Amino acid sequence: MTEKTVLITGCSSGIGRASAERFLEEGWTVYATARNVDEIEALSERGCRTAALDVTSDDDVARVLDRIDDEHGRLDCLVNNAGYGLYGPLEDIPVARLHEQFDVNVYGPHRLTRGALPLLRERDDGTIINVSSVYGRLSTPGAGAYAGSKFALEAMSDALRAEVEPFGIDVVLIEPGFVESGFQKRAEAETNDLVPGREYDWVYETIDDAVTVSGSLPITIDSADVAATIYDAASVSDPDARYSVGQFATVAMYTRLLPDRIRDTIFRVFRRLA
Repeated sequence: MTEKTVLITGCSSGIGRASAERFLEEGWTVYATARNVDEIEALSERGCRTAALDVTSDDDVARVLDRIDDEHGRLDCLVNNAGYGLYGPLEDIPVARLHEQFDVNVYGPHRLTRGALPLLRERDDGTIINVSSVYGRLSTPGAGAYAGSKFALEAMSDALRAEVEPFGIDVVLIEPGFVESGFQKRAEAETNDLVPGREYDWVYETIDDAVTVSGSLPITIDSADVAATIYDAASVSDPDARYSVGQFATVAMYTRLLPDRIRDTIFRVFRRLA
């Protein structure tokens, strides 16, 4: 039996690294990628095929997919995991920074998907897994840029799922809540680069508190838990369209059903307490 093949982006840490390890343990041929290939050397030593891949580069995407075609001749699963969070009041976020957020979190998965679909379609089978977030269904003050990118990813995934269904290709969204990974450190760095306006002190305080505690809360889940869900979605013949990962994610999803006025009232209370 020919080994199945998976391409995973953003494998330098967190969910991407854990996913590469999980697929490898299950006997898949794993192409693990990151912007800096030195950061995934340990995955190479374990048996992954590693490559430098910046999801904002058309040339990088084409090079890696051509390599998979040449070396293995098939692709069974694409995991679009690479991404980061840009937090801050929308007025304080320059347009160029917002474009960078969408280039990685939205245009990146689009580049990979366009490049991978011909390989997936050859076999009339396969799975595209897009790693989203609870912020793909819910937005809060200070998270407009990040949530906007994930909302867009979810909308595109919903459309794509119907478009590629005739070819036997599944499209799955993974929606974790707080995850113990390096995500929080980069989010904090991205926020610190902004020039804050005095009008939004309460928003920055809320962001700081969330970043500080998100990695240690009882509701925080391990990257391996998300990786297990990703692997399961890639392995079943009829996966669900969405998988919420963790108790917090499941509960948070229900808040989107609240009337807008109630959600706005909740945010107003948070502003007064900040």
